[in-house]
Amino acid sequence: MSNVKHGFKPVFDGRSRVLILGSFPSVKSRQVEFYYGNTRNRFWKTVSAYFGERPPQSTDDKIDFLHRRNIALWDIVAECEIEGSSDASIKNYSVAQLKDVLENAPIELIILNGSKAYEIFIKNYPRIGIPYVLLPSTSPANPRDGTAVWHSALSCVFEDD
Repeated sequence: MSNVKHGFKPVFDGRSRVLILGSFPSVKSRQVEFYYGNTRNRFWKTVSAYFGERPPQSTDDKIDFLHRRNIALWDIVAECEIEGSSDASIKNYSVAQLKDVLENAPIELIILNGSKAYEIFIKNYPRIGIPYVLLPSTSPANPRDGTAVWHSALSCVFEDD
């Protein structure tokens, strides 16, 4: 086990309408110091395809994409002990305090990227008052392609855009 002290800061601004919460950064994400850094993870491909764009490549391009598309991005686990990238090994964790994002952005929907993010979110935010949905993990560890489900969820907020 390695004691990983901190995940990443949230990416959001005053126009963010959807908050996407993962569990905790993978080893590859921690190496590149930004969300969904594993090129086999389907996150950037799935979300950018919804908007008819190519996946952003650099960290700056990813941040620009999130701001242009009014998406906030964070992980529900702020710090934890984790073995490699395995969500199943997460223990002794602290939960991200969503208050700052929710008080400073007009979030209409919270998307939980995978079952571990959902499990921790439900346990710690059972009465959040904002609609939320569990979507299939975009991780390469999940062989299921959930692109259609992701696009359907994004359409709940962005359909008229």
